[in-house]
Amino acid sequence: MKAVRFHEVGGPEVLRYEDVDLPAPGAGEVRVRVAASAFNAADNGMRGGFLPIPVQLPHVPGYDVSGTVDALGDGVGRVVGEGGLQVGDAVIGFLPMERDGGAAEYVIAPADALVLAPTKVPLPDAAGLPSVALTAWQALFDLGELTAGQRVLVNGAGGVVGKYAVALAKRAGVHVVATASPRSSDAVRAAGADEVIDHTTTDVLGAVDGQVDVLLNLAPIEPDQFAALVAVVRDGGRVVSTTAFMATPGDEARGVSAATVFVLPNRDRLAELASLVDSGDLRLEVTRRIPLTELPALHAEAAAGRVTGKVVVEP
Repeated sequence: MKAVRFHEVGGPEVLRYEDVDLPAPGAGEVRVRVAASAFNAADNGMRGGFLPIPVQLPHVPGYDVSGTVDALGDGVGRVVGEGGLQVGDAVIGFLPMERDGGAAEYVIAPADALVLAPTKVPLPDAAGLPSVALTAWQALFDLGELTAGQRVLVNGAGGVVGKYAVALAKRAGVHVVATASPRSSDAVRAAGADEVIDHTTTDVLGAVDGQVDVLLNLAPIEPDQFAALVAVVRDGGRVVSTTAFMATPGDEARGVSAATVFVLPNRDRLAELASLVDSGDLRLEVTRRIPLTELPALHAEAAAGRVTGKVVVEP
């Protein structure tokens, strides 16, 4: 089969499109014929060697995947529950990041990392859902502990995670204040934001009317700007951030806690998110599809800061 791998860490030039032996599933695993993998910033980090996730070289990137079950390993029915997976099932998954990913024609996946794919969107596009939607959910509800009737400020809502966060919070009965640029403000409103602040022309701190229960930061802002925003969080509230490259500030004196999101696999939650796509409560966003042969060029774009939105990669 064909795959893109890196045999050493480094720049995008270390990625090779090459022939790889077709893998066989072991106990509790399935083989998936890949419809698409999704590109994430962490793929760049692992390839470049500056994201400390241990991988065995050579490594195939692409931990978000969609495809069709092609072969079953022993014991799969016991792993995934009553009924199990069947050959031919359309699935999506958030694969263990230290294992080979989906930038290939086939991938081996733990059966308990996969759920049935949403049926109302093209299967390749469904690869864009798992890790980003899980990140939004875990940030809002697992770490932020948001509940109906509360208020959240989503700073940097114009990205993929941000729009999922806005939609999920609004669906949960939360009042959503969001920051976005003019380029993405309409999409953020369409996702469900009650208020949208143009961060390019407005002082966000002064524009928020009243305090919020949770501040979710998704933007690469300066540490002093981030620390200043904590003032909009009520006493006892929470600050949650996906920007792992800098510390998440809180305010101990006021009981404002701080947490950084490191997304975790959650099969039950992923199945729920897939059902929300089918029900129309969650809009799947994919901005571009590219062939697998162009993945090294995409990594080069990302290294130069030119990738926006969600890109899926088809074998």
